Parts: sequence; C-alpha cells; structure tokens
Amino acid sequence: MTQPDLSTALGHTTFAREIGRNRRTSFLLLTFFVLLIILVGTAIDVLVGGGFAITVFAFVIAVVMAFVAYFKSDTIALAATRARPADPVEYRRYHNLVEGLCIAAGLPKPRLYVVDDPAPNAFATGRNPEHAAIAVTTGLLATMNRVELEGVLAHELSHVKNYDILVSTVAVVAVGAVALLSDLGLRFMFWGGMRRDRRDNVDAGPIGAVIAIAALALLVLAPIAAMLMQFSLSRRRELLADARGVSLTRYPPGLASALRKLQADTAVVDEATRATAQMWIESPLDREPGHQGAKLNSWFDTHPPLAQRIEILESM
Repeated sequence: MTQPDLSTALGHTTFAREIGRNRRTSFLLLTFFVLLIILVGTAIDVLVGGGFAITVFAFVIAVVMAFVAYFKSDTIALAATRARPADPVEYRRYHNLVEGLCIAAGLPKPRLYVVDDPAPNAFATGRNPEHAAIAVTTGLLATMNRVELEGVLAHELSHVKNYDILVSTVAVVAVGAVALLSDLGLRFMFWGGMRRDRRDNVDAGPIGAVIAIAALALLVLAPIAAMLMQFSLSRRRELLADARGVSLTRYPPGLASALRKLQADTAVVDEATRATAQMWIESPLDREPGHQGAKLNSWFDTHPPLAQRIEILESM
C-alpha cells in the first residue's frame, strides 16, 4: 500500500493555519469536557440523589478543571511522569541542541526535564511557547547519537511551535477529571444503592427506568468518549511535527534513524498511562503480542505506525 508523501502528511495546509486550528481545537476541547462533566454530574444525581447540589458540584469541578487544564496541565503532566529538571552541566548536549534549534525556530528556550527511565522516549508540554517544557528519558539520551537526538528534539519543538502541546496537555487533565468523576459516581451508586427516595417521582415507572439506564450508561461510557476524543486529535499532529522537525534540522535521516531505534526498542515507560500516552513521540505503552493489556493499548493507539512515519521521512 502506497504511503502518503509529505504534501499528504501536511494535508495541504500551512503551519500557520495549523496553529490557528489547534487554538480553536483547544477551546472546543475544553467546552466539550466541561459539558461532559456536567452531564456526568447530572447522571450521578439521577442515580443516587442529591438534587441541585450535585449539579452545582459538577459545574464547580468543570470550571476548576478548565482553569487547571489551561494554566497547570504542564505541571501535572511533568509530575505524573516524575520528570526532574535537567541539570545544564550534566546534560550539556541536551541543552546545547535545544538552544540551537530554538534559535532556528524562533522560539524561546523551553524548560528541560529528564525522566529516569531506560525506555527511549520524549514529550513536550505546556500551554504556549512561553510556558513550554520538554522532557526526555534517560534511555533516549543513552540510545540516540547527536543527530538522532537533534531530530527528536526538533520534533518536540515543532509541537511547541504548532501549539499541539496545549491540546494534548488540556486533554490529559480533562480525561482524568471525567474518569475520576465517573468513577466516584459509580462507587456512590454501588455502595449507597440506587436512589431510594421517590419524592419527586422522577425515577418512577418505565420512563424513570429508561432515564436511570441512560444515566448509568453515561457514567460507564463518559471516560471512553473522553479518551476517544483525546486519541482522535493525536495522529495527524505527529506527522505534522515530523515534517516541521526536519524542516528545522534540514536532515530527515536523523529523525528517521531515531524512529527506527524507537521501533526496535520494545521497552515501555513505567510512569506512562493511557491518559498521557499521546504526549510522547512514540507510544510509551506495552503493545507486545501476548502481554497483558497489549491488545487494548493497540486498539487505542494515539500515534500513526512508526513504519509509516519512517517511510515518509525517507521519501523527503
């Protein structure tokens, strides 16, 4: 099967238009998750009672989540992966490469972090280029030569310049909030039982039964819907970041070689979860056939196949 060329990977759009689209996507994503959280709160009220207080609580959670997702999502993402600041002396090559690429890209230098993990991988986070951070694993620093590491860092800086980092970090926090609220609702329902108070007669009769079933289905499906929304945003951005990354380095074989090494390495990042998987340059989750959870990880893969990305780079 013929793989798309560079023009297909770019989708015939300019990078400037992509930045604008990512900003609009971030706003729509926040709106979607706020509404989803309010719906989850309403479903909890239907199933366990609580009246207006539950709806108000869900609204407050939604507003707080939107604030945190915009202003603090990078801090949460870095804490979730146990990233630590990269010492400029110990990691001089890392700092030097990023500084050179930032000059070429016209970007301020992001904060640099290291994740103590032997699996080679990297991610970028933050809400804009002025508040961005890049994290790489110790495995990536040990595995990649200078040219390959430069390709990976250029890819991550492209996510920064394209404002992909805002979309991905907002999604991480929002998915977590939806999953937590849905889980609390299900626990309240099973521990406290279905609503026994029939004072308002909302859940009496066949119509009430249908409403209760719909509310239960919402609690179960809301986290899945949130994850699917998150995953649908990821794949195209990876191809765009590859293309823009090599436009910075002027050397497509560097990133292609790095992706081949990532393809050959089957190690997984210990601190990675499905919520944060989309941030990494390559899926950090276990997809080895026969391993527990590997099939599910493959079904919900947030990245295009590495073989496809390598072939596109080799054709440039």
